[in-house]
Amino acid sequence: MKMKTCFSALLLVLFTLGLISAQNPSNAKPNIIVVLADDVGVGDISKYRRLHNPKIIIETPNIDKLAENGMMFTNAHAPAALCATSRYSIMTGNYNYRSPLPWGVWGGYSKGVFTEETLTLGRLMKNANYNTAFIGKWHLGTGFRDKRNPEEIYNPKSDKDKFSINVDITKIVSDGPMQNGFDYSFNLPSGIQNVPYAAYENDEWYPLNKHSLIGIIDKEYANRHGFTFDKKEGYGDSMWQPSEIGPLIANKAVKFIKDNSNKDKPFFMYYCSQAVHGPHAAPEEIDGIKIKGTTPSKHLDMVKELDVQIKMLVDELKRQGVYENTVFIFTSDNGGLHIDGDTWNARHESSDIYRGCKNDPYEGGSRVPFIVSWPIKIKGQTKSDVPVLGTDILATIAAISETKIEKGQALDSYNLLPFLSQSKRTKSRAHIMLQGGSHKEVMIIKDGWKLIIQVDKKDKTNKTRTPIALFNLNKNIWEHEEFNYINNPKYIKKVKSLLELYSDTRDSGVFTGAHF
Repeated sequence: MKMKTCFSALLLVLFTLGLISAQNPSNAKPNIIVVLADDVGVGDISKYRRLHNPKIIIETPNIDKLAENGMMFTNAHAPAALCATSRYSIMTGNYNYRSPLPWGVWGGYSKGVFTEETLTLGRLMKNANYNTAFIGKWHLGTGFRDKRNPEEIYNPKSDKDKFSINVDITKIVSDGPMQNGFDYSFNLPSGIQNVPYAAYENDEWYPLNKHSLIGIIDKEYANRHGFTFDKKEGYGDSMWQPSEIGPLIANKAVKFIKDNSNKDKPFFMYYCSQAVHGPHAAPEEIDGIKIKGTTPSKHLDMVKELDVQIKMLVDELKRQGVYENTVFIFTSDNGGLHIDGDTWNARHESSDIYRGCKNDPYEGGSRVPFIVSWPIKIKGQTKSDVPVLGTDILATIAAISETKIEKGQALDSYNLLPFLSQSKRTKSRAHIMLQGGSHKEVMIIKDGWKLIIQVDKKDKTNKTRTPIALFNLNKNIWEHEEFNYINNPKYIKKVKSLLELYSDTRDSGVFTGAHF
């Protein structure tokens, strides 16, 4: 009897110690949320704008708070100046040139570029024993059945019909989030800007209304429903309204946080907002906060909506008591947009002080906000000017979750955890390589010197490369053309060395990252 009592007491002690350990956030693996904004430049975030300009047209208080509670990187770039190519790099930790389709933009019916062996953010975190979710804009190719042959995946190149009427959009059958490591998916294959104009929950079409049918979304439909339409006409949900998508995906994300907090396994959520991509159709309100028409322009309405979406995620983390031990990474897929007339008249610059914007090879095309918050581990109110890329997210969360990256995977991903913990023995990457937009430019930056290289559009090997601009960003961060040294004889050796470094790195396929 005495032995039984002692044994019971021992069990109680062990249980109590286990419970204390489980409830002590410093001993538990953190939850991880990666938020990818769409077309947001550094000038769209007030915390970044204040670095160069005291006049703030729109405040982003919730995103600013993330920066105040963590580390704000001031020399961060998207891997490319266009969204789909950039999303490939962020998802895999690889430079764009390693992709089977290194240029351009994927459509909603395009073939995906990931194989079963490709390490994605989802697969990485599954390996780390996390509950994983993808919510928002996918834009990496999606497979649907072909109505003419349901055993085949629809190929838009084989369908000459204007509306692609031979695609069955009721179910995703390949190349989506659930085929690439995500347990839960609420997916818009092309975001809000292209076909199919529909949402999918765990690969099944998600009707937006009890009256929803599959129908054609065309310019007449857009005019009747009060939003701008400038992409392909085709199938979608008959109750499609882009202004309702932001609140829908934000609430799905909040529900995922609620359902997966304080469980046996931590969670990972990759949240790809629709904001601030066109069409700029903001909701009347979100989370009880009025949005539409409350700023000087439709673009800025979307910036405000994005900021409130971040508030909703953070508020739910705090409600669940997991905010302190959640890693929250916020960035964007490319630089800011060419601004509209109302935004221009308000004197708001999405690219801040930088030249160019989305699709450009200049700094404005790839400079993005990059903020990491982890309250129990990262000191607040900190800044870093080390060069950072969206590719670095994968190696960073691998280190945080103590998960090994196998050889040959995430070849260009640099672990940022030493910077986040402010280790004094940390070395940043020696140079960064970037991709422009649809005009096939690539860039390399080393020691503040930036070379822009034109890849011959007719050369399918991508090996015909001509230097077209050389800027010293240390003295000319604005890339003023009068200080373009490409034709200056004094800098012939600089141009040659940077071009050789770019070509040697790319053509050799050498590993450029740092995982641990």
